[in-house]
Amino acid sequence: MTTPPVDSTPDVQPDTELLARRKAVLGPYSPTFYTTPLELVSGEGVWLTDVDGKTYLDGYNNVPHVGHANPVVADAMNEQLRTLNLHTRYLNNRVVDYAEKLLSTFEDRLDRVFFTNSGSEANELALRVARQHTGNTGILISDFSYHGNTTSLAELTTGIHVAEPIGAHVRPIRIPDVLGADTDEGKLLDTALAEVDAAIASLRAAGYGVSAFLFDSLFSTEGLVVPPAGYVEGVVNRVHAAGGLVIADEVQSGFGRVGTSMWGYQMFDIEPDLVVLGKPMGNGQPIGAAITTQALLEEFGSRNVYFNTFAGSPVSSAAGMAVLQVMEDQDLLRKTAELGDHIAAQLTLITATNPRIKSVRGRGLFFGLEIVHPDDRRTPDPAFTRALVEEMRERGILISRIGRHDNVLKMRPPLVCTREHADLLISTLDAALDAVNEAHLIAADDTSHATERIDV
Repeated sequence: MTTPPVDSTPDVQPDTELLARRKAVLGPYSPTFYTTPLELVSGEGVWLTDVDGKTYLDGYNNVPHVGHANPVVADAMNEQLRTLNLHTRYLNNRVVDYAEKLLSTFEDRLDRVFFTNSGSEANELALRVARQHTGNTGILISDFSYHGNTTSLAELTTGIHVAEPIGAHVRPIRIPDVLGADTDEGKLLDTALAEVDAAIASLRAAGYGVSAFLFDSLFSTEGLVVPPAGYVEGVVNRVHAAGGLVIADEVQSGFGRVGTSMWGYQMFDIEPDLVVLGKPMGNGQPIGAAITTQALLEEFGSRNVYFNTFAGSPVSSAAGMAVLQVMEDQDLLRKTAELGDHIAAQLTLITATNPRIKSVRGRGLFFGLEIVHPDDRRTPDPAFTRALVEEMRERGILISRIGRHDNVLKMRPPLVCTREHADLLISTLDAALDAVNEAHLIAADDTSHATERIDV
């Protein structure tokens, strides 16, 4: 479907009874998007419909990787669910077929897979493999990142609020950003790599050694920062030289999201030891994986009885296989690369005439805009960014925001997004920028007048 269904009721009203029931059973701390939470009841392709019949273009969600309610995925799951759904301690061709298909998208050396139920589980397992292989516990992590919600991952979470303090065995490092740098790229690279050297030396001096470097190749939580050429390779080389493993977290950047390659880490000249997958794998069916080498799997598997009841079930495998099949049949990797170039060009045009936008960020179908104060482009403007996200929702487009200062728009529609959808998103964003800017100018003017009256 390329055009939205007809809205039956354009005004959205929150279901206060449902909100109260949710808080009563889930507690008041389970987050929801938007000032007025959005109750969705159906989806198709890139479109979502709320309880009042209002439709929205989904410019945010990467879970429905090949589109909401994709019939190929739904039919594959339904057929398998009506046939058999058990764990992997029995022989079944579904999980083997899927594992072979999935591994064929990686380099030859990455030829083994552990299936899990989520990215959090996969990251936890990858860290466990790294600790056992190296005999070390020290971890390098970005100083503004998120990789999951287990205890081990909470101890290295730097991008959201958690009660656990950063572990003594963790060294957060600042990922340099050439788009926001006040110095030349070479100097930025040297300074950043010197910080990595210091972090590794600190871990060794403290007796932790180096176990792993865990990173998201798009640095999405950080705000889609762009490191200088050679930085990621420099970190990877240093970690390997220190005896550690490299874990590429592809939950957000994988499955063709960047367009130029199937996996985000392939944007760099590196060889990760483990690759973590999650959200997009099953188009909404919970499934995750840790991809690794034969040697690492043999080492870990021979020393541990590892199994996971639901991971790699026939239904999850059917869903995962269907996602890969849709991507192949619809040539989504190529289309994502082409559409990503078109979107970047259109966003650049908007940026050229809008003083509130400092930079265009992202790659493929994960893109954003860095929002700043128009009078001082070095100052982030999270309030304007937040208002812009709300305005887009009112105009029928769902997006979000990320970054250290919460001032980078986060847009990553399903891969079945077309140029028509992208142009609608961008034209709506252009209009919303003007509307929110005007509202802010009026508010500022009202505040100025109020201050003058008080002074008098």
